Amino acid sequence: MAVASRLDTGRAFAKVLLPTLAKGVIVRRRSAAAMAEKVRADAVAVATVKRFHERYGPEPLRLRVTGRSIALLLDPVDVARLLAESPEPFALATREKKAALAHFQPHGALISTGPERAHRRAVNEDVLRPGKIDVVGIVADEADLLLRHARSVGELTWDAFAQAWWRAARRIVLGSFARQDGELTDLLQELRGDANWAYLHPRREALRRRFEQRLRGHLERGEPGSLASLAPADELLDQAPHWLFAFDAGGIATMRALAIGGAGEAGIWESVRLWPTTPVILRESTERTRWHGTWLPAGTTFVVFLPYFHRDPDRLSYADAYAPENWPAPSDPGLVPFSGGPGICPGRDLVLVAGSTMLDALRDHLEVPTLRQPLPVTLNHFGLTFVTRSND
Repeated sequence: MAVASRLDTGRAFAKVLLPTLAKGVIVRRRSAAAMAEKVRADAVAVATVKRFHERYGPEPLRLRVTGRSIALLLDPVDVARLLAESPEPFALATREKKAALAHFQPHGALISTGPERAHRRAVNEDVLRPGKIDVVGIVADEADLLLRHARSVGELTWDAFAQAWWRAARRIVLGSFARQDGELTDLLQELRGDANWAYLHPRREALRRRFEQRLRGHLERGEPGSLASLAPADELLDQAPHWLFAFDAGGIATMRALAIGGAGEAGIWESVRLWPTTPVILRESTERTRWHGTWLPAGTTFVVFLPYFHRDPDRLSYADAYAPENWPAPSDPGLVPFSGGPGICPGRDLVLVAGSTMLDALRDHLEVPTLRQPLPVTLNHFGLTFVTRSND
């Protein structure tokens, strides 16, 4: 197994990992997203990883980091193995992930281990199964109101879309009483901003308690027709913050799907394939593991940079094109926009339903700007604006 030179290790951080962190992993930074689009940051990152593959071969590439064992995956088959063998021996609860998510959900399933993880994961999978509540009806209501607003001003901007999307998310998770509780999601947004810095930012426990108190009030109401009605409040208090967090990514995917003229669930799939809302998947080994004849120590952090696997033109003929025919069962094991294996996003299907409902309600009423082919590797959703159709 190859070990990157110190220069290439520097390139991996400077051109791949740090630009991804700068955009905001937990909550997107508007100015950083705009700059990343301007300098084509993701295209540079994909090209960098591609050069690593050409220089070192397809096996995991070990980075030279003092005191850490870090391996960058370069082969889709290895990605499939890593995800299939999670959470043992490849734990989802990496040290970076725990440090970040502890800011707003220290007991979430994603950073839990052992029996606690199994129980919390089961709660997530049960509550988030589509069909338990009327997600389509809720989103359609908010889409109708959003369209009325867009027609009145002649355009749809990200800010207007985000407000409607968050209203739908609060109704889905907590019920109609929470629809106007923008302070709840504002508090979460603030905590997520801290989480972007992981262990580099002190935890604001008083702010988190304020958020949790407000959240608990909605959960204890258990309003019929919401996810809050499907399990006791104590079971959901530690999981609901992540559902709201995930809805943010779902909104970003939906807005980008509009920009490429996407339709239905396949349009959402393709949006997240073209522009992954979770660009880096991390796993941490709980024991020594053997990779292509080389043993890697316990505690090794494995890094999967999704834009490389999703946008490599040498492997994918449709890398930079809209290709909805791939979904929901792509042939390439490196196409994992919602992760994969036992750690796959438990809310994937619910987000697909919500996103596709919003997408299909809006798309025929907006003038979709034509993105040049090949499609850009970075697309700043904050800057997207759609003009309403004149005959509406």
